[in-house]
Amino acid sequence: MPSCTEPLSAAGTSLWRHRDFRRYLTGQAASVTGSSITQMALPVLAVLHLDANTAQVAWLAFLGQLPPALLALHAGALADRHSKRRQMITGDLVSATVLATVPVSAALGTLTLTQLMIVAVVQGAASVLHDAAAISLLPSLVDRSLIQRSNSRVGALFAVAATAGSHLGAALTALLGPARALLGDVASYLISAVCTARIQTAEPAHTRPEIRQLRGEIGEGLRYVRGDDRLWTLTLVNATTSFALGLLNTLWALYLLRSLAMSATVFGVVLGLGALGAAAGALTAPALARRYGPGPMMLTALAITPLTQLPLLLASPGLAWQITIGAALFLQLACAGAAGTTQRSIRQIVTTAGMQARMQAVSTWLTSGARPAAALLAGGLGTWIGVRPALTVGTFLLVVPLVVLACSPLRALLHMPDQPPSAPGTGGEPAPPSPVLRAAPAAVPTPACTEGARYDRSPGGDAM
Repeated sequence: MPSCTEPLSAAGTSLWRHRDFRRYLTGQAASVTGSSITQMALPVLAVLHLDANTAQVAWLAFLGQLPPALLALHAGALADRHSKRRQMITGDLVSATVLATVPVSAALGTLTLTQLMIVAVVQGAASVLHDAAAISLLPSLVDRSLIQRSNSRVGALFAVAATAGSHLGAALTALLGPARALLGDVASYLISAVCTARIQTAEPAHTRPEIRQLRGEIGEGLRYVRGDDRLWTLTLVNATTSFALGLLNTLWALYLLRSLAMSATVFGVVLGLGALGAAAGALTAPALARRYGPGPMMLTALAITPLTQLPLLLASPGLAWQITIGAALFLQLACAGAAGTTQRSIRQIVTTAGMQARMQAVSTWLTSGARPAAALLAGGLGTWIGVRPALTVGTFLLVVPLVVLACSPLRALLHMPDQPPSAPGTGGEPAPPSPVLRAAPAAVPTPACTEGARYDRSPGGDAM
């Protein structure tokens, strides 16, 4: 076993043997499992147990998505300035604490939709802090030549974890009720915090003076992304996809549970099928990118995505349609997994080390900023013209990111780009010249404990 000063060869070493990568992956995969429990249980709690109507469901979604829009840029600048691991742990502990109030209030008989909305805001803010640091931590654990492989493994394992979480959420909801099922997510935040604390790989040195204004660093990040056509195009693709899927996802659970009379158990199974599709897409992404080119592969995935919404629009209650919807979601998330792994890898490869968190924060800011507006639009359209017509509008909006990418030179990108030199004034450092896997100290026997973040796993999410 090499020492911490002997980098491992990228060609001869499995990522799974890299201790800190495993800690990163295991902790955040546990977090994804927990988030899938909440994704399964929370709509059931709001719609079926608290009798939330269309407008209330939209407001709940709006408030949960508002913190990323307001705080993402600040969280990214903080992550580039301070310890990313410390910021991740803080976010996890705050989220665990606030989410634990839901089952407690339910047991006391005092749970209300207002409390759910407050929890959504606080948890959303804590998740912004965590995710800004976690997504940008991965490039400091592995060499840039291994980023696409790493993202592929991360995306696949997270999708499997999401599948397990969806099924576990359905089982816990049936056995314990949706409120107590959320305790599984509370535990996942704690596991994530512990595993993050055990990561030993040193983070890149923070070269900026601590007294520098955060506003200046945020502006630097915005200019950095806007000045690179590749980063700007992929950010716009993410934002427009997020807006369309924000509208669709706001009404999706309501439509399936109420309009199509889908049971909570079937709802969980459908979510699980979608997660399996994401795993398949993430695992095949490197091979597809090598064979067809990253640009054509992402363009094809974006073209298929609107078509996967057609079964949902045509469906009626019944087992056959439930199976069809599950298969369509599998395909949709397979496209999201393949395209998302590739576009995230491209952004991480072309960004210098000192700008990683702010680059991601700009994408998160625009992507997340689109979701509250989409949630409000979904609530208005669902109330005024009905849920199914509103879903039709969202499906047409999925064509916009396809047009954005098709009008960009990235559509013809046939190879992953080269890593950049350090940009003057950004505080970034040149990437290591050889394709190596940075090894954790081998002498410390620690438990294996991660997309190292509780990434957004809604269809699209950060994935595309």
